[in-house]
Amino acid sequence: MTFEIVLIFSILVIVMLLFAFEVFSIDKIALLIIVVLLWCNLVTPEEAISGFSNTATITILSIMIIAVAMEQNGVISWLANGLKKLNALHIAFLIPIYMLISGTISAFISTTAVVIVFIKLMTELSNRFQIPQGKLLLPISFAGILGGSCTLMGTSTNLVVNSMAKQLGAERFSFFEFSMYGVIFLAIGIVIVTIASIWWLPSGKDNNLSAQYHLDEYLTTITITNESDFIGKRIEETVFHENQSIQLLKLIRDDIETKKPGKYITLKANDVLLVACKMEEIAVLNQQKGFLINSHDQKETDHQETENNKPKNTFIELLMLPGASLLHKRLQDLQDYMIHGALPLAIKKRRRITNENERLMHVSIDKVALKVGDRLLVEIPEHRIAEFTADENIAVLQSYDFPTHINATKKYISFTVLLLVIATAASGLCTVLTASLSGCAILLLCNCITLNNVYHKINWEIIFLLSGMFPLGIAMHNSGADVWLSEILIHLLHHQEPIFSIAVIFGVTMIISGLISNNATAVVMTPIAIAVATGMHLPLKPFILAVLFAANFSFFTPMGYQTNTLIYGMGIYKFKHFIWIGGILSVILWGIATLLLSTML
Repeated sequence: MTFEIVLIFSILVIVMLLFAFEVFSIDKIALLIIVVLLWCNLVTPEEAISGFSNTATITILSIMIIAVAMEQNGVISWLANGLKKLNALHIAFLIPIYMLISGTISAFISTTAVVIVFIKLMTELSNRFQIPQGKLLLPISFAGILGGSCTLMGTSTNLVVNSMAKQLGAERFSFFEFSMYGVIFLAIGIVIVTIASIWWLPSGKDNNLSAQYHLDEYLTTITITNESDFIGKRIEETVFHENQSIQLLKLIRDDIETKKPGKYITLKANDVLLVACKMEEIAVLNQQKGFLINSHDQKETDHQETENNKPKNTFIELLMLPGASLLHKRLQDLQDYMIHGALPLAIKKRRRITNENERLMHVSIDKVALKVGDRLLVEIPEHRIAEFTADENIAVLQSYDFPTHINATKKYISFTVLLLVIATAASGLCTVLTASLSGCAILLLCNCITLNNVYHKINWEIIFLLSGMFPLGIAMHNSGADVWLSEILIHLLHHQEPIFSIAVIFGVTMIISGLISNNATAVVMTPIAIAVATGMHLPLKPFILAVLFAANFSFFTPMGYQTNTLIYGMGIYKFKHFIWIGGILSVILWGIATLLLSTML
């Protein structure tokens, strides 16, 4: 083992830890990878930035733009709205139907965009028809992942694997080349997840917030004003101690912070309390005299003075989606940023894997920034909700029938463009890159989308992730790390049946994908799989497909795939639901995929 190989594996381990524990955002990690590889002389400057011009990166960007147009012009909602008519069906029939529709649409449109629409739809159906969204959201996410594995453009991972395999000398895949396997996996997934969901998934109606350590409650500040009746009272005599739905996390007095203040502390004017509580409690406290919710400077006072002159306000909950313009902003910053009369009140953080309760207990509210999967509580005039949702890439988790302002002509043009992109790419008339770029050009020329919207709604973190991970794959090849690792695997698999080799590649890829990004996993494992196949003198495609499917099948954790992270952030599911249902599905697909792919040897 050379020094370069030790160095690249050290970098790889550190990168995996950074991804797994979310130390930095993925785009920051990607940029750090590029810089470290350059300074370690593992890649040339040209190779370091090659990810930005890679065909897979540009293709994924183009498909993201088309997906934005589909959502913005109401195509995805149009395709999904017919599902409201199914609300009378029993849950045993609803789950497979929703999964089939989600998987079918995800084969041609971004899985994340599809699941985002279903999140909005399920919230509405749950509120209006008492449909248990907890029984449906996880199956819909899993079906979207399985459906995205059916075509070349179904998911970014497929494009990444195809691009890397082509760079390493393998033959590129056609549009529907592996669709037969994908459809089989989707059918198996629908059966398994439907049965498991009926028995094991919560309904989503009666979540026990106390059991979740208050992590699904809102985190906000309450300032005691001079008019408060609580001045001079001990905490044990107030609602902050008597009401079990309100958890007092911190008291700030004269810039001195007291964490978990005791019940005998006497409250004074201008005390600032950091609390975690339900949306209903915030609404009640907001109406009481002597409290300022999320108070900063004078603007809240101005807000109260003019409250009587404003139309009727309401509280709404906003789910932060990839590309949302509010991401990475703190609660105090949002007050200068929010538009359409919306007043931000509190942040609900999505659950994380490590030490969530301590993470909230020891942080100042001013330092809590919004991330994907977080929810924001705002007070807003009812008649301006539609304006807000039209401008921000967020999901309004309320059952309002506000107008969508969708232009019918643009909707049909966008849908036609999608069909043309699929048809031209699938027929082999042109590559997916050419088809998707042409589709973007048509959408721009027809004013179905503007570049300004593209800049705001594209998930640039994914683009930077790919741009940083491709050089890592090149560095593994340059250092000989892929060959060295493949030789070890070949030695271990010596005298074993080829089917066992596919099983090992598939299993290792799937496990890694459950811990870090599926795209990052594909970049790391594709050259290793090709090297193993070459060293054993076996066909390349079965091993490449093993990486392609296994990198997508990260069902057993909420971190491996973006849609799983989103629904996990809804607060309905616990980590065990992914472990059990996703784990069972992963093991079964592992065995079946190994048997199917071995027929190609």
